[in-house]
Amino acid sequence: MYLTPEIKEKIFAEYGKSAKDTGSTEAQIALFSFRIKHLTEHLKQNKKDLFTERALYRLTGKRRKLLDYLKKNDIQRYRDIVAKLGLRK
Repeated sequence: MYLTPEIKEKIFAEYGKSAKDTGSTEAQIALFSFRIKHLTEHLKQNKKDLFTERALYRLTGKRRKLLDYLKKNDIQRYRDIVAKLGLRK
């Protein structure tokens, strides 16, 4: 499986407050970004996989909602996470 507990813990340690911090907005955005990148690579090879395409749309929507929430409540944390992840907005 592509998303092992070790990878999750590494993502949460880098973007969250600690390795066990799974609930912070930044950690969730980072996890969604990792999953989005994986699904994008999968869809490049499997163009007709409509279920994965739908899952990708749902994940990008969830990440967008979290980014909007963070932008509305704390603009500096929003700018930091966008810069760290290299997102366009």
